[in-house]
Amino acid sequence: MTAEKKIAFLQILSILIISSIVSVFFIGCDNPQKLNLNTEYQVVILDNGNAYFGKLEVSGKSFVRLKDVYYIQTQINQANNTQTNVLVKRGKELHAPDMMYVNIKHIILIEPVGPESQVAKLIKEAKTQKN
Repeated sequence: MTAEKKIAFLQILSILIISSIVSVFFIGCDNPQKLNLNTEYQVVILDNGNAYFGKLEVSGKSFVRLKDVYYIQTQINQANNTQTNVLVKRGKELHAPDMMYVNIKHIILIEPVGPESQVAKLIKEAKTQKN
């Protein structure tokens, strides 16, 4: 085999290896069934900046479902110009949703909510007050 044929062979082999790696990466990223959700609650951050805390479930290839959903609402006290963040249970809106479907194309990040985190404690507190 000549040196030119060896170089051409190595180039083709390199292209095949790189395309295989890229394909595996995109197949893995595009498959929500492979999510490992090992905490009770997860935070889903969307490309519009909204963050929702809830129990994430896979719902087909294009959507995930969030149940028992909470979000943080910022309130500003006009008297002293201080800011307070409040955890709000989704469902108090006019249409009273009990869950939401999120298009995976708009999800930037999914993270677990640690059981000892401030958010987990606030959710537990809200559930205790509800009962």
